[in-house]
Amino acid sequence: MTERTTALPGRIEQRARSGVGLVFLTNGLVYANLLPRFPQIKDDLGLSNAQLGVAVAAMPFGALLAGLTAGALIARFRSSRVASFGMAAIALGVVLVAFAPAWGLFAAAMFLVGAADSIVDVAQNAHGLRVQRRYGRSILNSFHALWSVGAVAGGLMGAAAAGIALPLGLHLGLSSLLSVLIAVLVYPLLLPGPEDTERSEHGPDGFVRPDGPDGTGGAGGAGRLGQRRPWAGLGLRTVLLLLVFGVIANSGTVVEDSGATWAAIYLQGLGAGAAVAGLGFVALQGCQFVGRLLGDRMVDRFGQRAVARAGGALVLAGMGLALAFPTVPGTIAGFGVAGFGVATLVPAAMTAADRIPGLAPGTGLTVVTWLMRVGFLLSPPVVGVVADATALRVGLLVVPLAGLVVLLVAVVLRPGPDRHDGDRTRQAP
Repeated sequence: MTERTTALPGRIEQRARSGVGLVFLTNGLVYANLLPRFPQIKDDLGLSNAQLGVAVAAMPFGALLAGLTAGALIARFRSSRVASFGMAAIALGVVLVAFAPAWGLFAAAMFLVGAADSIVDVAQNAHGLRVQRRYGRSILNSFHALWSVGAVAGGLMGAAAAGIALPLGLHLGLSSLLSVLIAVLVYPLLLPGPEDTERSEHGPDGFVRPDGPDGTGGAGGAGRLGQRRPWAGLGLRTVLLLLVFGVIANSGTVVEDSGATWAAIYLQGLGAGAAVAGLGFVALQGCQFVGRLLGDRMVDRFGQRAVARAGGALVLAGMGLALAFPTVPGTIAGFGVAGFGVATLVPAAMTAADRIPGLAPGTGLTVVTWLMRVGFLLSPPVVGVVADATALRVGLLVVPLAGLVVLLVAVVLRPGPDRHDGDRTRQAP
């Protein structure tokens, strides 16, 4: 008889979890250093709000073009290598931003950042899901929490650098070098083997079979998974599910991007100094970190659906009030509440997409991550155009609207306490 239990993680799993966490942290750190410097870049290059928005949108445009190559790169080089060593390409783009003499080259550098980041993002989440399957419980939110730690640290570094007027090239060069060194040094901690190693050990009910899913041994299952065509299983229902999961992920990214691109500029318009203006993004990421730190326990207890709906309500109320009654402290608090509200949305969409039956390993994750970039592409220019036509305060209404969308579409997520496909079994006598 087989008794279902959750095995304690071993040394390999613990090392891999630490390694993936550090990759997520450096991914947040490297780009967030740039965000508090956007007001200076905007002034140095003489850009309007719309021009800045379009230049920033070059990042998700690059991500859209490059993102669907992530699955092939992961299959060829493994998620561990793509996630760790791909960080160098992101860092190169960030450094090039510092030396861009005109709008076009600024946009080109942002394009490179987005293209590289989209591939690294899929790889780090794919590897995180491998580790989660070994743990047998939700841990993906904790990885995204460490991304938020990196983003907060990078935002504080960028705000401090802006406050003391540190030369842009020196600041971004040092911070990018630090990020790359950390990401490369943690590579030996990550899991070895092909991407479907853990998935091939699971039976149809999602629990590990000691002799493989069909009783013929793990290797046989792995071989069949490895031979599956990447886009096999994409029927109409699956496509619709992926689109809705993409909407949920986009709702989270629209809120994140609004804090990243516009918080400092909006706060400066309310009278905040350069250092204080950077705190809007820091508040969003800091509260998002807290939400992700608590997210795994909340999801395991209440289910993805209830947690997502509660988060959508917080975004709608928190940022709605901040925009209705604009003050510097209130706006910083509003971005913070919004960050807490969207904390679990992207991990929820990724986990749900990765579990769709019939898809080859990594396909659902790749598609939803690609769709997620649409929000990053459309949000900056739309907000910028609306801001130039009316006011930035009006453009930022996309944030509470994103919360409303989550309230409406979260019905597709799992309603009850979560069960994970990495739950282990042991043979009872």
